[in-house]
Amino acid sequence: MNLADGVQIVSFAMLAAMMIGAALGVVLFNNIVYSAFMLGGVFVSIAGLYLLLNADFVAAAQLLVYVGAVNVLILFAIMLVNKQEDFVPFPNAWIRKALTGLVSLGLFVLLSTMVLATPWSNSTGIPVDNSIVLIGEHFFTDFLLPFELASVLLLMAMVGAIILARREYIPPQATSDQLPQTVLELPERPRELLSATSDEQ
Repeated sequence: MNLADGVQIVSFAMLAAMMIGAALGVVLFNNIVYSAFMLGGVFVSIAGLYLLLNADFVAAAQLLVYVGAVNVLILFAIMLVNKQEDFVPFPNAWIRKALTGLVSLGLFVLLSTMVLATPWSNSTGIPVDNSIVLIGEHFFTDFLLPFELASVLLLMAMVGAIILARREYIPPQATSDQLPQTVLELPERPRELLSATSDEQ
């Protein structure tokens, strides 16, 4: 193993640890804003892994699209909604937690089996010199229809997020104590003053 292989292994270990830690922060933080920031950390670490695979265009697209657009859109949606309500725990919340843990454990076992069963041999392929031109040709020839459908789907998601985040102003309903009095009433004179004036006369 030469110096370049050692640097790649150390970089991969750091990026993998950062991605796993940020992913755990997404699901474990109680504050949803912190979870959104941790999701940005996951996207950045994935872009670093793409760089290790000599996929520079995919890494740049990961940073521009996911970190610069999707994550910022999630943050704006969270801050625009900003619902001021207390969440009441459900009586059977443990059933949902148990089902979530079971599904997560099943996915972990499935992915672990796939990783252990895949022959991870060193690739002998030569990287393409200009990957951006090749990806652009595929986008506008072979994958033009899925590319346009994905753009329409993202536009629909953006419009839906704006509609969900928009709030109508509803004026607060005034109670009977807060309603203005229509009948004017004079305050009653103290009886002590009346008795004092009668004694003086």
